[in-house]
Amino acid sequence: MMISSELLDMTVRLGAALAAGGLIGLERSYHGRPAGFRTHTLVCLASALLMLVTVYESQWFTQHGNSRVVIDPTRMAQGIMTGIGFLGAGVIMREGLSVRGLTTAASIWVTAAIGILFGIGFYIPAMLAVAATLFTLSSFRWIESRMPTEFYAQFHIKFKRTSVMSEAELRAITEALGFSIANMTFELTDGGQSFEYRMGMKTLNRRNMHALSEQLKNEASVVEFRIAPEGA
Repeated sequence: MMISSELLDMTVRLGAALAAGGLIGLERSYHGRPAGFRTHTLVCLASALLMLVTVYESQWFTQHGNSRVVIDPTRMAQGIMTGIGFLGAGVIMREGLSVRGLTTAASIWVTAAIGILFGIGFYIPAMLAVAATLFTLSSFRWIESRMPTEFYAQFHIKFKRTSVMSEAELRAITEALGFSIANMTFELTDGGQSFEYRMGMKTLNRRNMHALSEQLKNEASVVEFRIAPEGA
């Protein structure tokens, strides 16, 4: 029979894991992520529960005779982190040229690690990890929004074959709006009736993409165009 002090200790560990997972999950839910409050709470709780299985193995594993069996708790931690990889992969979504969910996948992974720490009773490191995780998810978002960042996009533009804008003119328009161009290709489409430029481009200001689209809308020679941001 498990003594009351051990029951209390297990309850404290599980409660701490529940609270830690909930705090991280609330941050994700607030920003509208599919893996939010409940997902992170359950991940942290499950990790703590599984570690309790090995930490308190003497309560359920009985040795017979003179046999000597050693249970390695790190094997359980390895199994937990491997399994969490599948859950993390499930929240990563590709939308065209953009990839979303990487931060949420990372937060699930670190939440599992925090649950392991609470499960083995490492309260101080676990609480420091919770604070560091919340600081990273919230404060670093503010830093990222203010630091210079290169934004990439795929740019396609089509003209009638009889009124094609020259490459030099197109480059001048994009460069005047703060873009640099790479990997430009040329293509005749619609049975030779249309001409297309396709290229990758980058800028330090995402608003430049809107400015470019506004200018191209006013170009009579443009049949159609597409600016597709990457890595949003």
